[in-house]
Amino acid sequence: MRSSPSTPTNKTLAGSADPERTRWLGEWAYAHRGLHGVGPDGASRIENAPSAFAAAIVAGVGIECDIQRSADNVPMVFHDWDFKRLIGRPDRAEALTAAEWKRLSYLEHEDAPIMLIDLLDMVGGRVPLLIEIKSKAGYDVETTCLKVCDALAGYSGQYAVMSFDPRVSRWLRRHSPQTVRGLVIREDEKGHTQKEWQRRLALWTAKPDFIAYHIDALPSRWVAALRARGMPVTTWTVKSEDERARAKAHADATIFEGAVPQ
Repeated sequence: MRSSPSTPTNKTLAGSADPERTRWLGEWAYAHRGLHGVGPDGASRIENAPSAFAAAIVAGVGIECDIQRSADNVPMVFHDWDFKRLIGRPDRAEALTAAEWKRLSYLEHEDAPIMLIDLLDMVGGRVPLLIEIKSKAGYDVETTCLKVCDALAGYSGQYAVMSFDPRVSRWLRRHSPQTVRGLVIREDEKGHTQKEWQRRLALWTAKPDFIAYHIDALPSRWVAALRARGMPVTTWTVKSEDERARAKAHADATIFEGAVPQ
């Protein structure tokens, strides 16, 4: 694509990633929503639940998790915007207080959803965390950023905060510059960055320390150019041997499901 005065170039998009702040990203593999599913011991573990996080810690892999807010603005570890799929209730997740969240239980497990501070206490710095802040149209994502940073205050383990929403990285750059920040990008119909100019604009807005790119869109000449300029690249969600091979060739770290990478 030919650059125009209004089109950000790779140079402006890549920013100035500090390798000392981000080197650890490429030293780990990360269990997507924890090490969930049926494990080798036959036990079933639910995504984003304590049992999945405990299994990741035992396996010695990093943890990727999702964050949204309760009605009283507490960061909760959960992916969906409602409880239908995992808990069997029609409630919107943001309609319940944190205390009400903790009284829930998953359909197929005795685990209950936990707060971000519970996860931080559980991990205790033993493995790194990739914390994805959820967002949607009209969502007050800045409040989530603030509450997540409050929860992370004083935490000494390795962590990064990322989102599909470029406003998250922009907010962190301005208000929590010590936080390693990432932008999650996909190119398929489920995202909002199908077109190249949309991806470039998102990256220009976010100016992240790293990107988390959808494995289905790799290899990518654009991603390769950013990586060559020093932008660390993680990729998700890596499930098959073919995807593992592509991730190894075109990214610095994998966010995986299934067997733990060797």
